[in-house]
Amino acid sequence: MMKRNKKELKLKKEHKILKLILILFVIVLILQMAIFSAYVFKSKGNIAEATIDIATDIVGKQDTIFCLFLGISDDLKSNLTDTIILAGYNPNSQKAFMISIPRDTFIGKNTKRVSGYDKINSLYQKGENIIIDEIENICGIEVNNFIVVKNKILIDIVDSIGGVYFNVPINMDYDDKTQNLHIHLKQGEQLLDGKKAEQLVRFRHNNNGTSYPVSYGDNDFGRMKTQREFLKALATQLINIDNVTRIKDIISAFFDNIKTNISLKTIFSYIPYAVEFDTMDLKMDQLPGESKLVNDIWFYEYNINETKEMIKEMLEFIEVDKNYK
Repeated sequence: MMKRNKKELKLKKEHKILKLILILFVIVLILQMAIFSAYVFKSKGNIAEATIDIATDIVGKQDTIFCLFLGISDDLKSNLTDTIILAGYNPNSQKAFMISIPRDTFIGKNTKRVSGYDKINSLYQKGENIIIDEIENICGIEVNNFIVVKNKILIDIVDSIGGVYFNVPINMDYDDKTQNLHIHLKQGEQLLDGKKAEQLVRFRHNNNGTSYPVSYGDNDFGRMKTQREFLKALATQLINIDNVTRIKDIISAFFDNIKTNISLKTIFSYIPYAVEFDTMDLKMDQLPGESKLVNDIWFYEYNINETKEMIKEMLEFIEVDKNYK
């Protein structure tokens, strides 16, 4: 009889604990529903916006981030950077900038003895830190982050979101058998798949030597402008709430084709902010300067004073702390 009573007491005790846990669970659930309802009310019934607001509050305040984007071609063994873009993003002001750095930018010391190795696009062969140091020297901004992307990433990401609508500025007709590169696009607004997007951002000039109009920026300058404009169009579609269901494919395409020093934790901490970003608050430009022929080699000589002024304007635009150096 004593054993039976002990067993009954034990069962009663376990039932009380289970009941207490259930009560606590219901209280927590009610609190969560109340909090979520408050966010939904604040967003005027927009559940997607409420979810993003909650995620933003959970990750907390994030600092302004500066990152160097380096684009390399899989089909080239020279390990040169076709695309160099310095980007800054302030999640608190929701403003960002992109500055294209011409790949022919002169970084040599002596103009009497120059070679192709005096162009900034050759520095990647020595490592990411070397080219970052040079960008910091040119722009005066501390750059702690880099993302090296293969050209294949553009194809995979564009295809993962079903293509990108873009207004192709001119007819493009170019073939390079050595790189297996064939560009054939018609001028005008159209839906570009991954392959066509790659053609767009790699175009410099046509087979007959013609390029973008001077008013747009010919050859490399035109290509950099098109790259910036396309990245803006791509970003607009990427942060569209409709693409949340495709986030797995997007992330897979991203991490399969990049090399970066940014941790996954850091990337995810900025995602709630990025979803709310409006590309109208993205300012784009290119490093000020001019092309010059030095010892039969074309270089891009950046203007130091104009660069300082542009960087100052960019930092003011994204509203960084005035004490930032």
